[in-house]
Amino acid sequence: MTSVRRSLAGALVALAGVAVLTAAMLPLRPHLSVATAGLVLVVPVVLGVAIGGLVAGGVAVVLGFVAYDLFFIPPYNSLSVDNGQNWTALVVYVAVMLVVARVVATLQQARAQARRREEETRRLYLLSDLLIGDQLLPDLLERIASTIEQAFRPRWVAVLLPEGDALVVAAVAGTPLSSEERRRLSPPPGQLQSLRTGRSDDQIIRIALSARDRPVGLLALSGASPDAHEWELLRTYTNQAALALERSQLRRQAMRTELLEEVDRWRDAMMGAVSHDLRTPLASIKAAVSTLRGDGSGLDQADRAELLEMIERQADNLDRLVANLLDMTRIQSGALELRREVVPVADVVEDAVHAMANEVAPVHVAAELPGDLPPVDVDQVLMVQVLANLLENAARYSPEGQPIEVGASTRNGLVEVVVRDHGPGVLPADRERVFHMFNQVSGSGRAGLGLTIAKAFVEAHGQTIHVGDTPGGGAEFTFTMPRAVLPPDAVA
Repeated sequence: MTSVRRSLAGALVALAGVAVLTAAMLPLRPHLSVATAGLVLVVPVVLGVAIGGLVAGGVAVVLGFVAYDLFFIPPYNSLSVDNGQNWTALVVYVAVMLVVARVVATLQQARAQARRREEETRRLYLLSDLLIGDQLLPDLLERIASTIEQAFRPRWVAVLLPEGDALVVAAVAGTPLSSEERRRLSPPPGQLQSLRTGRSDDQIIRIALSARDRPVGLLALSGASPDAHEWELLRTYTNQAALALERSQLRRQAMRTELLEEVDRWRDAMMGAVSHDLRTPLASIKAAVSTLRGDGSGLDQADRAELLEMIERQADNLDRLVANLLDMTRIQSGALELRREVVPVADVVEDAVHAMANEVAPVHVAAELPGDLPPVDVDQVLMVQVLANLLENAARYSPEGQPIEVGASTRNGLVEVVVRDHGPGVLPADRERVFHMFNQVSGSGRAGLGLTIAKAFVEAHGQTIHVGDTPGGGAEFTFTMPRAVLPPDAVA
């Protein structure tokens, strides 16, 4: 409500109050003293001041004076006064009413100012809270703009941030900006833009957002006319906002630096693991090729076949390593998609054993699968990869002559597959880290991408994988697959 409306409302309330109280006291006039009537007519003055301020209080004093003189000081219904005592009563009434009006108006102003200070303190606390909050930059910019718009009620508030050689509008509160206003706020790159605080020719207030003498942005307001106190308050707001922006920007830089460090660490680990895994098959291939290209007259047909078989096996090993790297890239980028189908568990095991047999030295796999195992609803390619990776891991650490055991059973509505080896096993403290990418755990020496990819593919199906102990020594990897839901006629 504007001050004019408030004054008018207060004057009308005072008029109504004088009329009602006068009408109520007229029947009792013979029994009322002159002083009593004057005291009663204080009430409209207080009401007028409380609602409309000092101007409305002045109107109430005039109305009360006229009503008091006309209806309660002889001669009645006339503004004339017949004796000095009544003149004294009128003068005292006016004096008291003016004092009351002034006191009530002062109290109202003090109360309004206290509310205003409380609101300013609350908003300053809100902005200060931004300094210790952990918000994303877009959310922070929106809160800064909306807080200043609520505090100063301009037509609009805009927060601009430097982007390259230009200032761009990053957040707006209030009336949406027109294209012309946006053009004035964000001139073309290369055109000079002032960051000085003040009001420009287009009646837009611009305030530089600076933290530790370093500009971090610009605040623009349109349709605001702050007084001296509001200017100081606005500067305080912008200082808080600049600190919050600087903190958010520093946090983003720190996160970017941390990300780059993590990428470097990941790259170094990948290069170390890949170079280690590449060196062995490449050395074997090079040695076999050198032997075949050299004086091979001493090699019989069986020796040549063995060398060619080793070259083929090690080439498949390299191909598997590249495939693992590509799979890891798909997992990291979120591009992994499941193509589910109903598959017998025996087919998954058979395909995995076949894939593993082509890529590592011959190892005996003892598979024991119950004949009543239900089919599973999985992406067959991915699950074959899971089991092949586990078999390859087991083959790498199994003692010579020891078989790798594969078993399956149903438990809690799921199909559980177990791969056991009789190698060094995995220490309890390392059983979670063994699935981490490129993590060489203590004790077992198990590392690389195979177990990481197996865990990712299993969890993509919403299932679990873990490692435990094999009875008699070794590692036991267990993962689950969801059972396929078949129609009744298919089950029969």
